Amino acid sequence: MRTKIVAGNWKMNKNLAETGVLLSELKAKFQDLPEAKIIVAPTFTNLYYAFEELKEVDIDVAAQNMYQAESGAFTGEISADMLKSVGVETVILGHSERRAYFGETDELLEEKVNTALKHKMTIIFCFGEELEDRKSGNHFNVVEGQLKNALFKLDNDAWKHIVLAYEPVWAIGTGETASPEQAQEMHAFIRKTIGDAFNAEIAEDVSILYGGSVKPANAKEIFAKPDVDGGLIGGASLDPDSFAAIANSF
Repeated sequence: MRTKIVAGNWKMNKNLAETGVLLSELKAKFQDLPEAKIIVAPTFTNLYYAFEELKEVDIDVAAQNMYQAESGAFTGEISADMLKSVGVETVILGHSERRAYFGETDELLEEKVNTALKHKMTIIFCFGEELEDRKSGNHFNVVEGQLKNALFKLDNDAWKHIVLAYEPVWAIGTGETASPEQAQEMHAFIRKTIGDAFNAEIAEDVSILYGGSVKPANAKEIFAKPDVDGGLIGGASLDPDSFAAIANSF
């Protein structure tokens, strides 16, 4: 049975004091955990603090990024070993902002995925099409290409460590809206694509999250779709009431 997951990507928000307040509020909200696995991804500077604060509750801590090399002269970067040394076992890779603002390519992400797997980390792998891809009808080809280029050389066993997160970039902060039906259509396509490339068991077991501006108002309808296994939540994850409402939408 696929794991239901609600992951909060805090992006470049919350200093240490603000992180402490938010974590305290989340711990109070999630004393009785929902059916979904809960993950939060604070900034690098607050990862160890978050790990320590959440030790007593069943909320996992993820990193928002990771460098592909083991160590070396890479100023400003963070390695898998560094993340694991502070208790972080999960990493978000390939987020649309990393692709757009920092030029991360499918080839680079393949390296990062391989490094994370070498360290037995869980990977939340992000991908999705831009507005022009959707308008031109090329969205399925774009998504298939991103998956193929970064993940299709993996061994079957590696998929136990992979969570997919589909981000329709065109539906995030653009004024465009993705319907639950559009989310289901793409998630079903993704699952079929994985099944065709590997096998039906892997396709059925992999959790596919939706990352297209999920909010309390639309979460229940989106999460009810058969191929949507949860969400990668951005802005709404910074508000404990909204994040808890989304998590309880199952």
